[in-house]
Amino acid sequence: MARGYLSLAVVRADALEVFVKARSWPTVVREAQEAVELFLKAALRHVGVEPARVHDMASVLAENASRFPDWFAARVPDLAAISTELAGDRGVSLYGDERMGIPPDQLFERKDAERAIEQAAFVRGLCTKLVEENASVGAT
Repeated sequence: MARGYLSLAVVRADALEVFVKARSWPTVVREAQEAVELFLKAALRHVGVEPARVHDMASVLAENASRFPDWFAARVPDLAAISTELAGDRGVSLYGDERMGIPPDQLFERKDAERAIEQAAFVRGLCTKLVEENASVGAT
C-alpha cells in the first residue's frame, strides 16, 4: 500500500509541469495538495499507520511521529505545516470562493503554484527516501 500511494503521488507531482505550461495556477495548487496527501499517506502506511480519510495529515503525523526514524520525525512539524496549508487551499483551488463569487483563477497566481511545487518536492523527497530506503521497516 505504501508503494502504491507513493506511485500515485509521483504521477501527480510529475504532472504539475503540464499545468504550469497551461498557466493553470489553481490546478497546480490542487494537484500539489493531492500529491502531498498521497506522499504523506505512503509514509504513514510505511510505518504501519492506517491514514485517516481526510485531506490534512498534520494531526495524524504528529500523533505518530515516534513511529518514524529520527531524521523523518524531525521534519514532521514541517510536513504537517505543508499538509495543513495545502489542505486549506484544496477546496478554493477547485471551486473558488463561492461566497464572494471569485473563481479559482482569480485567487491563485504563479507564485502560489511555485510555492506548492516546492512544497510537494520537499515532501516527495522525504517520503520517497523513507519508503524506498527503509523498505523492510514496517512496510505495509
